[in-house]
Amino acid sequence: MRTPPEAFAARRARLAARLGGAPALVCAGRPSARNFPANRYPFRASSHFLWLVGDASPGAALLFDEGRATLFVEPAAPDAALWHGQQPSPEALGRALGLEVRPLAALDDALASRRDLVATLAPIDPATAAELQLRLRRPIATAETTRVAGPDATLADAMVELRLVHDDWAVDQLRQAAAVTVEAHLAGLRATRPGATEAEVAAAMEHAIARHAMTTSYASIVTVHGEVLHQERRDGTVAAGDLLLADVGAETQEGWAGDVTRVWPAASRFSPTQRAIYDVVLEAQRAAIAAVRPGTRYRTVHETAAHAIVAGLHALGIFRATSSVADLAARGAHALFFPHGIGHLLGLDVHDMEDLGDRAGYAPGRERPSRFGDAYLRLDRDLAPGMCVTIEPGFYQVPAILDDPARVGPFADDLDRGELAKFADVRGIRIEDDVLVGAHGAVVLTAAMPKTPDEIERLVAERPQAATPLGARTRAPGHDL
Repeated sequence: MRTPPEAFAARRARLAARLGGAPALVCAGRPSARNFPANRYPFRASSHFLWLVGDASPGAALLFDEGRATLFVEPAAPDAALWHGQQPSPEALGRALGLEVRPLAALDDALASRRDLVATLAPIDPATAAELQLRLRRPIATAETTRVAGPDATLADAMVELRLVHDDWAVDQLRQAAAVTVEAHLAGLRATRPGATEAEVAAAMEHAIARHAMTTSYASIVTVHGEVLHQERRDGTVAAGDLLLADVGAETQEGWAGDVTRVWPAASRFSPTQRAIYDVVLEAQRAAIAAVRPGTRYRTVHETAAHAIVAGLHALGIFRATSSVADLAARGAHALFFPHGIGHLLGLDVHDMEDLGDRAGYAPGRERPSRFGDAYLRLDRDLAPGMCVTIEPGFYQVPAILDDPARVGPFADDLDRGELAKFADVRGIRIEDDVLVGAHGAVVLTAAMPKTPDEIERLVAERPQAATPLGARTRAPGHDL
């Protein structure tokens, strides 16, 4: 279901009211060339622009001034119909969007009288940044710096305030993304078997997304090396004793993101050690989801998961019995195996509004912790109904951490290396769901994707026994790594 024009009009009206009539310019951005100008990467408009307009016209700019919004677009090139089909006229586009639409060439005249007061947002692409700098005749903050002040800060704060809590139309889009994301994970599980490649499983998952005319909301992670947090290579082959970690999300045609991670065995069952660690991570995720409710500080949700990870590993003997769970958790022992935050905002961006830096993720007066592990927490706000977050605790045996005396040293007497060695067949496990903050607690949008060990093993046992997920495959000698 598409979001109707009146929903975007309501969003624009809310922003205009928040700005109090002050001028502001929100740009769609421009496509980037892969290697020569005509061979471009697929274009995706700025998420702020999509939230306000719902259209993805390259180069377009939405101007707010005195409470009125006007869209400026580039006219279609003379040969556009030949290469891209018939393009809508500005008048037709305006009727479809419920906006006044004018040629982009008229934007400079519209800016002329109040150019010094116009606020804007830090653009992602360099071309738009350079264009804005010329139009507004002042330096423009980049998405890398996000150090904005004056009117730009006012606009950024307004967008954060409005986009933090999703309206009903946004929630509908998030539910659509979640449903297709679940379908993709089920396809991936069915495609996994010893001898399959990571690339084949990823292809099955992305096919399930593409058949809905959607795309992925980020680069898919499908790997037997779950200890590499953002592993984007897919040149490995799945062996019988492996766990496959799949972190894959669908993006709707309007740009809304799904983001789910599941782990399943390549063979029929988890090994006893794999299941034991999986249960630790699952219990941490359940505890964290249970903590999601209006008024709860998201950092508390993170600390809940961290404590559960420490408690679970302590029960398995990986942390020695002579060490107390409370003391280990207070000292940050979880970061040896759970070195990232519990999750992040989810919306039009898979890490929603992170183009605005910590301005979006951290409430005023709150700063990122400096301690290893906790420093990667992307969100520290009090939760409110309508917010959407991910909950994704994990366990990873990362050599760069476990072989680093500076990281392990403070816990050298607490960590039982002998017991840890028994879990060598567990490289990485992460369990992630998309969670909407409801009026009374968590609403798991991706609950349809099973995650208990018994459910996963049942699905593994039911999967087809075909040789490969996508038909016969050929491979050059020596291809496998």
